[in-house]
Amino acid sequence: MSTPAHVAFLNKTETILRTSDGEKVEVWELRHTPCITTLSAWARHFREHYCLDSQIDRLRAGTDKSRKEYLETIKFPDITTAPGPSIRAGDFGEILVADFLEFIEKYEIPSRTTRYSNKTIRNESTKGSDVIAFRFVNYPNKNLKDELAIFETKAKFSGNSAKSLQGAINDSAKDKLRIAESLNAIKQRFLEKNNADDATRVERFQNEVENPYKTVNGAVALVCDSNYSNNIACTANTNNHPNKLNLRLIIIRGQDMMNLVHELYRRAADEA
Repeated sequence: MSTPAHVAFLNKTETILRTSDGEKVEVWELRHTPCITTLSAWARHFREHYCLDSQIDRLRAGTDKSRKEYLETIKFPDITTAPGPSIRAGDFGEILVADFLEFIEKYEIPSRTTRYSNKTIRNESTKGSDVIAFRFVNYPNKNLKDELAIFETKAKFSGNSAKSLQGAINDSAKDKLRIAESLNAIKQRFLEKNNADDATRVERFQNEVENPYKTVNGAVALVCDSNYSNNIACTANTNNHPNKLNLRLIIIRGQDMMNLVHELYRRAADEA
């Protein structure tokens, strides 16, 4: 997949913050612009996480709904009814972090086309670790430097965002316990699609004892400029994280983030 144009909106700042226990926190900015061409391409990229364009007509057959109606009432989280708006923000944050890991950090994202399309209830967040990524040194050969990256995200675009990074850190601390279930779910979806090759790539990370690799954890807070504060970082603490030495901490901030989220969902439905 070529790098989507909207990835260029993500820019690392020179700001380095510290948690209360002295750990580094990167600050990135999402400098999005109202470029129609880029927004349309971004909306399509976003839409296809929930429903491939090649499948939408078959999926909506029998519902008597247009493509737009199908997406808005069956696939996408609701724009007004709670918890729809917060689910929208959460899904947006996860997809953006997946874009960051794939196109900037050069990881593979094995659940890219299955995590959101397999939702059975649109106004619920998907279970399991938020974003799982692989990096191979010389696949199919196993290497101690192969990486399994597991990132947790917290999107808070209004109100008090001070605990958003700590919330992501707390969720990340649980990933050691649930990663086996998440990897199994990804592998099962590949096998259901008769995709044995990608299922085998997942297997590389299913037995760390027999086949050691490096595990990288990440905690990401996504906030709006209007509710951003350095306190998001300096009040956070990583002392209880089981993989503290390989824990990456990131804040992504941007203007009018919730309006951007709603605009992407609107375009994704209108332009289907």
